[in-house]
Amino acid sequence: MIQLEHICKSFRVSRRKAGFGAAAKALFRRDTETVRALDDVSFSIKDGEMVGYIGPNGAGKSSTVKVMSGILTPDSGTCLVNGRVPWRERTAHVREIGVVFGQRSQLWWDVPVEDSFELLRDIYRVPEALYRKNVAELTELLSLQSILQTPVRQLSLGQRMRCEIAASLLHSPKTLFLDEPTIGLDAVSKIAVREFIRRLNREHGTTVILTTHDMQDIEALTQRILLIGKGHILLDGSLEELRRRYAGEKTLTVSYSGEALPVLTGLSGVSVASDLPGRATLRIEAGGPNVSEIITRLSALVPIKDLAVADESLEEMMVSLYREYRI
Repeated sequence: MIQLEHICKSFRVSRRKAGFGAAAKALFRRDTETVRALDDVSFSIKDGEMVGYIGPNGAGKSSTVKVMSGILTPDSGTCLVNGRVPWRERTAHVREIGVVFGQRSQLWWDVPVEDSFELLRDIYRVPEALYRKNVAELTELLSLQSILQTPVRQLSLGQRMRCEIAASLLHSPKTLFLDEPTIGLDAVSKIAVREFIRRLNREHGTTVILTTHDMQDIEALTQRILLIGKGHILLDGSLEELRRRYAGEKTLTVSYSGEALPVLTGLSGVSVASDLPGRATLRIEAGGPNVSEIITRLSALVPIKDLAVADESLEEMMVSLYREYRI
């Protein structure tokens, strides 16, 4: 279980104007500003949960992950992960967690992936039998067979990220922190990584905390989201609650027989987004007429071949959420 209570963390950041004169002045006196990355952050996550930790850039997501993983020591507050204080019991703590930072690497750049795995086995003191079992399983599930002997610097981004995830799981951690794990990946690699994470949680009960700007990752993997903005937790709830609260306009796509869609009269809140020969897209505003009423009207005007109704995307709902909280 993960329990954070009233966590605060501040950083001092240097500021200076551009130009040689400002640079020379900064050699003798620097202007600094205190930035509160985390300001009274509190939440708890149960064992086996998969939670999406979201927010705009600079909101405090990575700082929170670094506190939970023991990399950062907060200014105040308490944090317990599996009954331990991460920054005080780091050796025991890191044996039970895995961390993947999308823009950082735990693999050695100039040696084959397999050699990096061997070094990590020694660092984590993983028993030989467990290590061999985990490497075999991870190699199969993440399709690493053809790249284990390749130096990390020669891997594509998608290949490297799959290896990074495998490296974080060699010691069978109870908790997995994923910070932008699919950044820059192609569609095939993203689907493979998502399926692997789901399977890991289903079969091993691994707790997963996912921070990402990719809302498809959030939809595919999590049921609960935590929204952070300007160092504060602003929202803690399920995706379904979010949809009920922020669901806005719907999109109705119609395939029909004919060259142009007749004008829908007497229906406010409905607009035609596009109308190509035989295919039209309608936008239905929040609080507008029922979809069934619109379909009934359309059926009386043109022969309908196919229909598709889509709610507002999660990305659009996130924009509404950010606007409401002014972050």
